[in-house]
Amino acid sequence: MDDLKVITASNIINLRTAKGLTQAELGEMLSYSDKSVSKWERAEAVPDAYVLKHMSEIFGVSVDYLLSSHDQWVPPKDLHPHRKFSSKVITALSIAGIWTIALFIFIIGWLFEKNLWLVFVYMLPVSLIVLLVLNSVWESGKNNRHIIYALVASLFSAVYFSLLSINPWQILLLIIPAEVLVFLAFRVKKPHK
Repeated sequence: MDDLKVITASNIINLRTAKGLTQAELGEMLSYSDKSVSKWERAEAVPDAYVLKHMSEIFGVSVDYLLSSHDQWVPPKDLHPHRKFSSKVITALSIAGIWTIALFIFIIGWLFEKNLWLVFVYMLPVSLIVLLVLNSVWESGKNNRHIIYALVASLFSAVYFSLLSINPWQILLLIIPAEVLVFLAFRVKKPHK
């Protein structure tokens, strides 16, 4: 039924506009309001048989023509071509913004004679999380595996450098099984039905 509504709506729109009629003018000819015509053209309803018969006479077509598909749907042209954004540029801007914030924090620390070099270590996983999210949205997850490998390694590295004063080199040994887990997680496939 929904297909019939869409087909009829498309035909009414095409025939009405080809004849140069507004929705109000067509509605007046049919003794209906422009709101009814709008409802038919939005595929929310199909006109009853009497109205279809009257419409077929107005447009010089058969009732069958109004209810049958005649053309392929063509997507409308972009009305705002200047609003297209490059996903790669937005991703690069986002990551550059993160590193600019890291540099700002480092410089503030430097001005107050505090060594905040760890901020760069912490910004690496933050950058990779942003990259992972944006890649999932715009690239449908293409190359997510590699981003997650880097993310796991950067998280362990951040923990290692945070605890550097006590020399926790054993934490770095955990990177190997963690990366193996990520690898195996991406190898899991859904069973075929």
